Amino acid sequence: MNKAIVLTGITTTGTPHLGNYVGAIRPAIAASKDHNVKPFYFMADYHALIKCQEPARVKRSSLEIAATWLALGLDTENAVFYRQSDVPEILELTWMLICVTAKGLMNRAHAYKAAVAENEQGGENDPDKGITMGLFSYPILMAADILMFNANKVPVGRDQVQHIEMARDIAGRFNYIYGEHFALPEAVLDENGATLLGLDGRKMSKSYNNTIPLFEPENKLKKLINKIKTNSLEPGEPKETEGCTLFSIYQSFATAEEVEVVRQRYAEGIGWGEMKRILFEHINEQIAPARAVYDELMLKPAHIEEQLQEGAKKARAISYPFIQELRKAVGISRISL
Repeated sequence: MNKAIVLTGITTTGTPHLGNYVGAIRPAIAASKDHNVKPFYFMADYHALIKCQEPARVKRSSLEIAATWLALGLDTENAVFYRQSDVPEILELTWMLICVTAKGLMNRAHAYKAAVAENEQGGENDPDKGITMGLFSYPILMAADILMFNANKVPVGRDQVQHIEMARDIAGRFNYIYGEHFALPEAVLDENGATLLGLDGRKMSKSYNNTIPLFEPENKLKKLINKIKTNSLEPGEPKETEGCTLFSIYQSFATAEEVEVVRQRYAEGIGWGEMKRILFEHINEQIAPARAVYDELMLKPAHIEEQLQEGAKKARAISYPFIQELRKAVGISRISL
């Protein structure tokens, strides 16, 4: 049986937080144990350079992300876990794809259009001011990530669906010119995926500086949860669960039965201090075992590197022969006698 190939990228620009865990990491870890598919997970460190020009931050983030995924139980026997920069064939494929990609297609990319619109709204004479070729062409690098391993399915957020459609267009164009080499990937959109609210009530995001790092020490986790904004309702006054950050986060870590119990407590007027205590204890109980493994792994970077190199070896067992095939297809190969 040919297993479906499922590919997920993780950008190395920050410390994993509760929102990352609930929205992407937790379901991906579970999927890594599914032996009916072939999962690929990679740290997208070349993508990180597009928006982060802080070398120490990218390097630290790579370590923290790898340690996080391993601590949470990523099945590296079934899944291929690698660093993008350890598979040089991806960048070679990127250039091949650039050469068949219409500039007009890239002009329609949401991130590029948003940057241009921001310049125009700011009164800039040059609509492309400050826009790098990295930002402009990163959908092509993303396409190379996907097509290098002929991924069938790519789990993404709604904002990334356009990039999967672009990867399909680029693959189709390459296939038309050079013959059938690429499968056309499909976006897998989880409509039920949780989006956590952050400390200030907005979506938990590094860009808002409102995150709760996943593996904060117990005392810091408690302090951060205590900082979550609430309204001024006193204990005993009935409270709404809708739009409440505390309830939103609790719901992502609790069973349906536990959620209903807390929902009733809201109707009865639970105090915010009490709810923060419940939330802290619930999260801490769930992540404490993985946090202990994470702390141990962070002291053993050589072990993490070993895992990544093993993953790169598996990845390159596919990418190296495939790029040789693609070189022949485009006419770049040794001259036969």
